[in-house]
Amino acid sequence: MRYVAHDPHTGEGVELPAHARVPMTVDTPFDLASLTKLFTSVAAVQQIERGTLGIDARVGAYLPEFHAAARHDLTVRHLLTHTSGLRPELPLYDCADDTERLALLRAEEPAGAPGTYRYSDLNMLLLQHVLERVTGRPLDVLVRDGITRPLGMTSTRFGPCPGAAATEDQRRPWAKADRGMLRGQVHDENAWALGGVAGHAGLFATAPDLAVFCRALLTGGSYGPARILGPDFVELLLTPPGLGFAMDQPWFMGELAGRGAAGHTGFTGTSLVLDRATDTFLVLLANTVHPRRRPPDSRPRAAAATRMARAVRTRPS
Repeated sequence: MRYVAHDPHTGEGVELPAHARVPMTVDTPFDLASLTKLFTSVAAVQQIERGTLGIDARVGAYLPEFHAAARHDLTVRHLLTHTSGLRPELPLYDCADDTERLALLRAEEPAGAPGTYRYSDLNMLLLQHVLERVTGRPLDVLVRDGITRPLGMTSTRFGPCPGAAATEDQRRPWAKADRGMLRGQVHDENAWALGGVAGHAGLFATAPDLAVFCRALLTGGSYGPARILGPDFVELLLTPPGLGFAMDQPWFMGELAGRGAAGHTGFTGTSLVLDRATDTFLVLLANTVHPRRRPPDSRPRAAAATRMARAVRTRPS
């Protein structure tokens, strides 16, 4: 943590005294932002493996009160592949209470024809409701009991997360809420409005924990004695177009793209790439919204991925 605030008059961050700054270490937790979607996706595929969730089942079969999703025959696959047609987000942070937030989500109509790719946080919010309905357990418990605890990822959890890297001095007009300097509280305004546990954002984790997550997926769903998915279901997760995972995207994967790489980015500056061609992975954690969000720039992500692509040879076919 370097800054105590952002000064909108100078456009600069207000720095903490040198003695009060908090240096990053290898064990510093970061707000993962949209990397949370990968955990929600794995939790969904776990239920598909167990037979409690159908990948091509209609959302309305599980959530009949979500009338818009039911009327448009949205499926679990639509949600996992961002092909529901739902718009990117809703202003849940402006709702008065959870009842209003839920009503807004239930009534949301697809803005485009289902089957057409359109990245949307709403897909993972609906998927969260589906998972919680079919299991009877909240998402944070599903992630803990199904993924992080078996893999020994003791530093990965939904917030609050004391000691995490600071993110933004979150204030209008550049942000969507007035919350001040954030540290240990989820950055995403909608996840915050939902209590910090959301299908699209809310997890905090360290680099070593994410390394375990990546290695488990690269080895067919197991790490040490723990297995979180069977190999066939890891293959389902990572087969183009990917379930929750983006596939072969040069804009953040650089030269790793084009050979079956899978991964995701997060708004706070995070990214994760699995390169099955070399049995390697890249985890990048940063707080690029500290002390204030800036225009998106994934060139550093792509550059790091390209360096890895050039450093590690592909395995013979």
